[in-house]
Amino acid sequence: MAVIEWHSENDGQVGVDINEKAPEDIGIDLRSVRLYRLERVRKEMKERDISALILSDPVNIRYTSGTRNMQVFSARNTPSRYLLVTEHKTILYEFTGCMHLADGFETIDEVRPAKTAGFVAAGPHIVDREKNWAREILSTITQLVGERQLTVGLERMNAGVAIELAALGVRVVDAQEPVEMARSIKSDEELKCMMASLQATETAVGTLRENIQPGITENELWSILHQQIIALNGDYVETRLLNSGERTNPWFQESSHKTIGENELIGFDTDVVGCHGYYTDFSRTFHSGPDQPTEEQKTIYKLAYEQIQHNIDILKPGMSFREYADKAWNIPDKYHANRYYLSAHGVGMTGEYPYLYHHADFPDAGYDGIILPNMTICVESYIGEDGGREGVKLEEQLLITEHGTELLSNYPYEEDLLR
Repeated sequence: MAVIEWHSENDGQVGVDINEKAPEDIGIDLRSVRLYRLERVRKEMKERDISALILSDPVNIRYTSGTRNMQVFSARNTPSRYLLVTEHKTILYEFTGCMHLADGFETIDEVRPAKTAGFVAAGPHIVDREKNWAREILSTITQLVGERQLTVGLERMNAGVAIELAALGVRVVDAQEPVEMARSIKSDEELKCMMASLQATETAVGTLRENIQPGITENELWSILHQQIIALNGDYVETRLLNSGERTNPWFQESSHKTIGENELIGFDTDVVGCHGYYTDFSRTFHSGPDQPTEEQKTIYKLAYEQIQHNIDILKPGMSFREYADKAWNIPDKYHANRYYLSAHGVGMTGEYPYLYHHADFPDAGYDGIILPNMTICVESYIGEDGGREGVKLEEQLLITEHGTELLSNYPYEEDLLR
């Protein structure tokens, strides 16, 4: 895949897909991206004999249609907007006052106002609201696909909605499987979107790196990444995983008001929903200086680096998830208790299918499948001794090709920690 030079976009979402439009020098055919993704979803529906999907996860709505609207708000206030997908038609039920946002999207056949079936909107009338919602959506689906036994894929909706649809004779299934399987295989144009997001995030991480100095707080440092991501036309940062010194062990401590001290490790995970809605997910660990890293700091950094490189090297198309777990890097006993919960995972518009587990965790948590070309995978490492002072988080994002892998993330490692 060719390297794509990233440039800032003029982003908005009024009129003909201005939100998704890239300048000509980026060379991304966003219409092709949207049509490919919709076709992928319909293909997975057909394989499972699903008559209709009702999507309310804002990321899945964006994947399937290209439209976005208050993505974080929509994730919390479900269902404030939702997408109905059948074999031949899509209807976007948009948030009040926002119907114009879907103008010009070839993936949307019709826009209707959403009828929120949530308790906050309906209050004590929630049961009646859910019943009316279910009857109306079922009537629409029947008009589109005909009078027959219906299988409807549903996600992130009220339990009452699902119960009522089932009571009306609908076979209700979870919409996650067909959408996740659709999302797992990327088109060449999608990869260009991902590269644009990666390159913008790497620029932002460079600015974060330049601002590391003893005396800055974790929150102040983390805010620099957020500011840069928005300025470079990304969407938002999904987590707040940046910490320093003793707060790097164990992992998953969110950024705080702690002041970064001298000669501390600073670990972070980007978790950026970036340009075109594509996820940038790589991790690095820095050193605050002014002195050289200690031998202990270098040891755990080099072990994390070794784990990443080993697991990238074994990945290949046609490999089963179980085979990957069997061949993956063996975590030394002293670091095993604090291991990252996954060895690797899929990535697209967020973290996604598949999850690839460590060998020790596969019997209880793992599932099998096949690593396929045009999957995009993040390989993870966290090395920190149980009860130890500091830890190291590293992660790379890569593409599965017909013959092996291609590294997509390109931010440099810390030479002083690898010596």
